[in-house]
Amino acid sequence: MEIRDYVRALKRHWIGIVLLTVLGVAVGFGWAAMQAPVYQADASGVVTVITPKDPDVALTPGANDVLTRNQVPTFVEMAQWRNVAEKAAEELGLDVPPEQLVQRIVVDNPAGTPILKITASGSTPEAARDLAEAWVNGLSATVDEREGTGAAGTAPINVVLAESAALPTSPSFPDKRMAMLVGGVLGLGFGIAFALVRAASDRRVRAADDVEKNLGVPVVATLPISEEVDAEQRLLTDEQTGSKAGFALRESLRVLRTNLQFMDVDHPPRVIVVTSALPGEGKSTVAANLSATLAAGGSPVVLVDGDLRRPTVAKTVGVTSPIGLTDVLAGRVELSQALQRSPQVPNLAVLTAGTIPPNPSELLGSERMKDMLAELAVHATVIIDAPPLLAVTDGAVLAHQADGALVVVSVGKTTYDLVEKAMLALQKVHGRVLGVVLNRAPVTGSESSVYTYDYQSHGATSGRHGKRGRQASADASAEAGPAPAAAAYSPAVQPAVVTDAPQPAAEPRTLASEQAASPVAPVAEAPVAPITSVPATAEPSASAVAAELYPADAADDDAADDEVDEFLREAEVEPKRAHRRTTRS
Repeated sequence: MEIRDYVRALKRHWIGIVLLTVLGVAVGFGWAAMQAPVYQADASGVVTVITPKDPDVALTPGANDVLTRNQVPTFVEMAQWRNVAEKAAEELGLDVPPEQLVQRIVVDNPAGTPILKITASGSTPEAARDLAEAWVNGLSATVDEREGTGAAGTAPINVVLAESAALPTSPSFPDKRMAMLVGGVLGLGFGIAFALVRAASDRRVRAADDVEKNLGVPVVATLPISEEVDAEQRLLTDEQTGSKAGFALRESLRVLRTNLQFMDVDHPPRVIVVTSALPGEGKSTVAANLSATLAAGGSPVVLVDGDLRRPTVAKTVGVTSPIGLTDVLAGRVELSQALQRSPQVPNLAVLTAGTIPPNPSELLGSERMKDMLAELAVHATVIIDAPPLLAVTDGAVLAHQADGALVVVSVGKTTYDLVEKAMLALQKVHGRVLGVVLNRAPVTGSESSVYTYDYQSHGATSGRHGKRGRQASADASAEAGPAPAAAAYSPAVQPAVVTDAPQPAAEPRTLASEQAASPVAPVAEAPVAPITSVPATAEPSASAVAAELYPADAADDDAADDEVDEFLREAEVEPKRAHRRTTRS
């Protein structure tokens, strides 16, 4: 781990560090509150030479200092005798063993002085004060017994009480401040250790540079969390207010679009699978918004719902037609009849899942599927919402059919072990990994990284100007006359007129419903037959799948493919004619 990894670990687990520090302070305070208080009092005695009462006896000047200093070490030792303790207990009337009293006494001699400092401990301030004074008196009586006749003042050199003990105002033990300080330091240490251990053992995907270092796969985009995208509204629209997170998400999608466009300039990927390791990582939302972003750039895009087990594209984009991919592969309808225009995004065509088949993997791996994707890729960028790689094999099968796959990884949820297994599944089918898309990255907090800038005011201003620009473009289009239906798949972005008037519910718009305005002849719809169970095969052909699923009432595939090619070619030419007419007018 590098220094930045340690810093990131501390930022990520700062709440745990703070909680453990506070807990340590609380434990220290609680421990101090549970201890019995101990008070200390100091009494001082001076070693003094008793002046003889006989006037004929006189001491040499300076002899007092020499005598007292010689006796100080002896008196320090005597102060810790049991005899002294017994005399002090007798004076105070204590029924305590002398050994316990000795443990409550500390005798000290300041260097170079004849002073003995007696420090006594007690459960109350009064008990500590009285014991210190009684101990000095007991020491003096013991000296009289040893050096004199036993009567008071008979020893030539004795200890005299010089300063009585003062009444202590606060206990010397426990020290609550020190206990809380020690508890806080220990709690902080445990918190830092907890953060580092969690960071070292955490295998969840969090940072882009860690992904590139651990997996060897580039991160092509990091998409932040936005309140504008939820379970009910997955597709970003221009009508949304545009918060800071929403602006960051839109910019990240544009970064993803740019990275895909410049990933291989000579041979850019035209068929892209969007998948994930496990369900619930947001791959369907990423696929829909990536398609809308590509379409907003002026390129024709086809969004294909390849998740035939849990399809969600129809609900996300807002189309309702029941026909879709499986119906095209089975030969029930033509591709032009199954493709639908997105009601929210111009230049975006949608191919929903269609009727749920009993054998999705065989359908997705068929030659008909491969041919259909190749046909769409000639005229548009194809984005496929694929199932998770570790849940079923459908995602790997689609990755083999496509030019590359984007693996969506949920930040802070998916582990590196799961992503490695997903990459291995793609390698087994020789699928190309275009990159990893980190989804649901936090915008603020300890986990945020690159989304700390604030361009919300600028984005809001751009949105207001954009609305007036779209209104002006709509007025210009109204003067130029109605555009052909096929122009929905042209590189030019079609303007949308903003109005407050209620609109009637629009019926599903498909390419087949718009062929009346196109010079291409309409294609007859084949009668619908019920789905029957199909035995699984390794690699069934398109004709075999159609024969097994639906009896021989399917339309001629070659003729239908020619008509789709003709329609898509007309879709590229017709907008240019409309643009020239608008310029002349």
